[in-house]
Amino acid sequence: MYSMLNRANFEVAYHALHKDAAAGEDGVTYREYGENLARNLADLELRLKEKRYRAKLVRRVFIPKSNGKLRPLGIPALEDKIVQYVVREILQALFESLFLDCSYAYRPHRSARQAVEKLREELMSQCVWVVECDIAGFFDTIDHQYMVEMLERRINDRALIGLIRKWLRAGILQPDGVVEYPERGTPQGSIISPILANIYLHYVLDLWFKQVVKATTTGKTALVRYADDFVAGFKYHKDAASFYRMLPKRLAKFGLTVAKEKTRKLMFNRFRKEDSESFDFLGFEYRWTVSRNRKDIILLRTSEKKLRSIIQDLTLWLKKHQSKRLKWVLGMVKTKLRGLYNYFGVIGNSLGLREMYILYCRTLYRLLNRRSQRKSFNWKTFTFILRFHGVVRHRSNLFNEGIQLSLLPYLR
Repeated sequence: MYSMLNRANFEVAYHALHKDAAAGEDGVTYREYGENLARNLADLELRLKEKRYRAKLVRRVFIPKSNGKLRPLGIPALEDKIVQYVVREILQALFESLFLDCSYAYRPHRSARQAVEKLREELMSQCVWVVECDIAGFFDTIDHQYMVEMLERRINDRALIGLIRKWLRAGILQPDGVVEYPERGTPQGSIISPILANIYLHYVLDLWFKQVVKATTTGKTALVRYADDFVAGFKYHKDAASFYRMLPKRLAKFGLTVAKEKTRKLMFNRFRKEDSESFDFLGFEYRWTVSRNRKDIILLRTSEKKLRSIIQDLTLWLKKHQSKRLKWVLGMVKTKLRGLYNYFGVIGNSLGLREMYILYCRTLYRLLNRRSQRKSFNWKTFTFILRFHGVVRHRSNLFNEGIQLSLLPYLR
């Protein structure tokens, strides 16, 4: 498999990378590397064959999270990204057939929306108790030795394993210039991290749930996992309580811990709706209710936490791009809204989509009116501008094409 790290595959990887991605520690950008692409890839291939390849430092950056904290990201050098891309494809081909149906993150033809729908389907079929869980600092606490042992179960290539070891142990350049050499974890932001995370949790959680937890339960059980965020459903309380007790011990064996503030056991019973609790998963709130046809259904609504996060992301983005032309800004906003509509546009979530649109418009109105010392427009004018540029509510008809001449200056 190590022989697949050749110039032809490297060229495919290079063209698949994001052209405007931030440069790594060496400062080499996508376009600079491509100016002498053939020579650079040939040199990279030779260094790998002669075992002279060395992983460069990973540049650490921090991005704000919705809860006010900062999320650490690692930005590898461009050359490391190219090699990691090829290795990721190799690992994907080797492990995809082993992954279970309960896993949805970082896999081809699978998405977060599918995980949301699958969980609702599982909970509709006799699951009365729910255990929701999140792993604290998962990417930063992966045990390197266990990670390598899991890879060796499927890979009999010491050179390829050694290459992955180099990336796990690569130094991290902090913003203050200090270099740290981690003994645990894999940096979020690197191309190889998602597939390694899936492999790790496949053995730590997915297989254990299938072979051990299900074997000791007496009723319906289900697990849906998206990266390190997962929900388990059970028919009987004793099974849910047993899983809730065993889970921290199982994770601790592999150097992981549960995030206590995001982990809990709750009742989710269609026959006791008034006593049942709601919970969040991948931006949706799950709650039992009764449909217009008097049938019990699980209602999916955009969670309040996710709404706050969406508006905060929009605010940060607008502050960064508020000097751009209004036409460009609203065009990008329209694209963002379309993506949110596609994800959150489920049956029963019309109120959530309406609230999202209203909050989006209020944020736009407030921040775009700050682009000059004088107020740019009132609500009536602003509403017209939004409709003219197609920034409309979900499934709404576009505004009539009768354009008032007095409003044309605002539309440019």
